[in-house]
Amino acid sequence: MWVMVFPVTDYPLPITNMMSELPLKPNAPFYTDDELDELYERDPVLAMKISREQLQLQKQLEAARATDTDAPLPTAENIREVLEEARRILLRDGGDLELIALEGTVVRVRLKGNCVGCPRATLDLKNVVEALVRKRHPRITEVCNTF
Repeated sequence: MWVMVFPVTDYPLPITNMMSELPLKPNAPFYTDDELDELYERDPVLAMKISREQLQLQKQLEAARATDTDAPLPTAENIREVLEEARRILLRDGGDLELIALEGTVVRVRLKGNCVGCPRATLDLKNVVEALVRKRHPRITEVCNTF
């Protein structure tokens, strides 16, 4: 994957403002990394623009799915299945977790093993456990550790 940095003076607005103003285009084509790399060789500015638009569109679509009230809330069994995958990741470093409760859209877990007292435990909870749960069940708003 490639990363390209442009000076701030190349853009009339900060990038974050540009992203929030993009219209939602649910039927827009998505390009693979290989296609973007190939386009980057021919036109790096266009490739960067498309890449940023795709990222913003992906975030908008995920946010739209998360607020979809027609989708049913996951059951505790659905959450356990996802937590098993997160457990396998944490077990590699001697950590562990268990499901304590599913309270509406909040999942309460208990970190165990090497995760207890680990300075990275908060990051692992948000970047691994919560990311996996929210990816599979977008109506879940938070995963928090219960001591």
